[in-house]
Amino acid sequence: MTTVQGPTVGRRRLRSALRRARESARLTQEQVSAAMDWSLSKLIRIEAGSVSISTNDLKALLGHYRMTDPEQVAELVELARVARRRTWWSQYKDILPAPFVAYIGLELEASRISFFESSGIPGLLQTEQYARAMVTAAAAAAATVPVDPDEFETVVALRMRRQREVLDRPDPPTIEVVLDEAVLHRQTGGPACIRQQLGHLTTVGGWPNVTIQVLPFTAGTYASQGPFIVLGFSEPDDDAVVYLDGVHSQDLVDRADLVAPYQQTFQRLREMSLGHAESIATIDRIARQIG
Repeated sequence: MTTVQGPTVGRRRLRSALRRARESARLTQEQVSAAMDWSLSKLIRIEAGSVSISTNDLKALLGHYRMTDPEQVAELVELARVARRRTWWSQYKDILPAPFVAYIGLELEASRISFFESSGIPGLLQTEQYARAMVTAAAAAAATVPVDPDEFETVVALRMRRQREVLDRPDPPTIEVVLDEAVLHRQTGGPACIRQQLGHLTTVGGWPNVTIQVLPFTAGTYASQGPFIVLGFSEPDDDAVVYLDGVHSQDLVDRADLVAPYQQTFQRLREMSLGHAESIATIDRIARQIG
């Protein structure tokens, strides 16, 4: 049985398995929902992974698909139980975009996280002071009403907790970062803030699981749709996911044909960038030049 640690990946695996089981049974969603006396939207949401399924409903569904192998049934029932677990980040679902809530769960279980950033430092590598400056800037750009101070503090605290949960794992993910050089010169939060942040990057760059590369101004122009994150997983059945985080919209992409171009783009950006050692030296030099 494949090991599942968290509900987000568990739900993804379950939805894929149920879709395959229905297709193997040569049944349409309409036929299944009618036979189960469910609304069509319920089945669609289950197969999309947007809602969980009870173990009783799951067993009935698997029976309808004539899935009788005890080991297969037990594995899917376990996935359903895992997918229904309450998570520590679910308390934030009322103030965060749904795609980002899902991203947090995936981030916690990813074995590889690849960041391309053209406007800021990735959240997992931010100092608290820099995080506050970034959250302030994002709130000012997106808000049409004054930002609730308590909500502001919650977002900053969440970012710091994400760092602890991901980076302090017994098996931390491999982290690959490509930073546009402009990010290093943009004095977010003021000179002291960015100097501290760049110093933190040089420290993190010494960790064995972290690779940081700078895309220099001398690299010329490059084609990109903006910042993106590619999440990879250790299990072959868990496909890679891309997270897109804009000022006014967020999206989680998990279709293989849509994820592949981002993986290819990230590889090209790495090839255009300075190597890790040269990048760390460049970051240190820029930090020392800040007044």
